Amino acid sequence: MDTLVPTSRIVTGNVRVDLQVIADLVTPGARVLDVGSGDGSLLELLATAKGVDGRGIELSQEGVNECVARGLSVIQGDADRDLVYYPDAAFDYVILSQTIQATRNPKIVLSELLRIGHRAIVSFPNFGHWSIRMSLGLRGRMPMTENLSHSWYETPNIHFCTIRDFVALSGELGATVETAFALNAAGQKMWMTMPWAFWNLFGQQAVFVLRR
Repeated sequence: MDTLVPTSRIVTGNVRVDLQVIADLVTPGARVLDVGSGDGSLLELLATAKGVDGRGIELSQEGVNECVARGLSVIQGDADRDLVYYPDAAFDYVILSQTIQATRNPKIVLSELLRIGHRAIVSFPNFGHWSIRMSLGLRGRMPMTENLSHSWYETPNIHFCTIRDFVALSGELGATVETAFALNAAGQKMWMTMPWAFWNLFGQQAVFVLRR
């Protein structure tokens, strides 16, 4: 998998750009499990734009309350512990957006996503971006960026990874990369066909669609 595939923009406004990319990848009317639903922005977008049969799990009670207030079917749960209770191939898509780096065991979590869903869609901040490398190289300190906005001592992100790290992990799990997108610092999709190393240097975040 060495290409980035263009996609259309679903909505404009304040919706996070990776959520817009993810929503465009989901088939209308699909069964979707959103792992780490946050405030429900993605599930609400998918319900509005794609008419999905959406479910979600969210670790924080505050997040669950926000989702329920939006009329979404979201329960409290922990991706590291509770995915094992879902049956095989129960959903068309299982989505993990900007969360895998905050899990205790990303490899197990990703394996569960691939088991539960016919396809797994994962987005994450790229720790290999040139600005992060420069911050570490020149300042010798853990970087803070728009996508990684916490100080090292209070960050929820415990397993930083790069695009190439994620590709390698997908390979270890025997997953096929169906589609991949790299987004630059401006949130724009990188259109040119480039090797993983180029995306790893200039992509600030990434979205992958995987299947077994």
